[in-house]
Amino acid sequence: MRTIVIAIAAAAAACGSLPAAAAGVDKLYVLDCGHISATDQSRWSPGVNVGVPIELSDNCYLIHHAQGWFLWDTGLPDALAALPDGAKDPNTGFVTKRAKTLASELDALGVKASDIKAMAISHTHPDHVGNVEEFPQAMLYVQKAEYDWPNANGTPRFKPEHPVTKLEGDHDVFGDGSVVIISTPGHTPGHQSLFVRLAKTGPLVLSGDLYHYPAERTLKDFLPFAARGDDAKEASSKDEVEALLKDKGATLWIQHDLEADAKLKKSPAYYD
Repeated sequence: MRTIVIAIAAAAAACGSLPAAAAGVDKLYVLDCGHISATDQSRWSPGVNVGVPIELSDNCYLIHHAQGWFLWDTGLPDALAALPDGAKDPNTGFVTKRAKTLASELDALGVKASDIKAMAISHTHPDHVGNVEEFPQAMLYVQKAEYDWPNANGTPRFKPEHPVTKLEGDHDVFGDGSVVIISTPGHTPGHQSLFVRLAKTGPLVLSGDLYHYPAERTLKDFLPFAARGDDAKEASSKDEVEALLKDKGATLWIQHDLEADAKLKKSPAYYD
């Protein structure tokens, strides 16, 4: 699976395109797409820190490429911004909040919903797909396994009229190795992560829910949501991404890591 990304990057470098402007990517914005409070960290680490509360960030990422705007994940629903105390899930006990809407963050950058030509979601859990249909014209890149996976009540996870490209593996979004969707199944049937190459910041991988916090990279004896996911596939996905990080000298950005999130530049500042 990782050979696709490596081959793409090598081909781009051979053409002399990677050193300049990250092969077309000039800006990556970190957007605040919500906050999650949970009462028991062991939901993600069975048997570890049982009953210990945990706070999670929930970021989205807006990428500007020479070919157009690309959005990675859409966070919690914008409607939560109207609820100062957030909303509590009666099943999980999670309290979810949004300080601002995704729409307002884009507006502050002068970006309209119609400007987003392509988007992808790491997976279909509510904290990542809350605003997908705010971009009805954007081409949605999603793994076929995720797209075909029905909701618990048997309904589709996406509106059938939304334009979609169903992937079956890795995908080079712009054809130059600068933004590559990485198939990382396990957490959900079609979970995916994102490889991004920036000229100054360097290469990085956006985790989706491959990890939720740094300790998951060293605690190899458990897998989050294993009962609902696929243990073997998630273990393989993690091993392959760790190998990719080492091979490409890339940095892992864990989208739910509250401590790391506090150190990131937020929109309207950006990484280049």
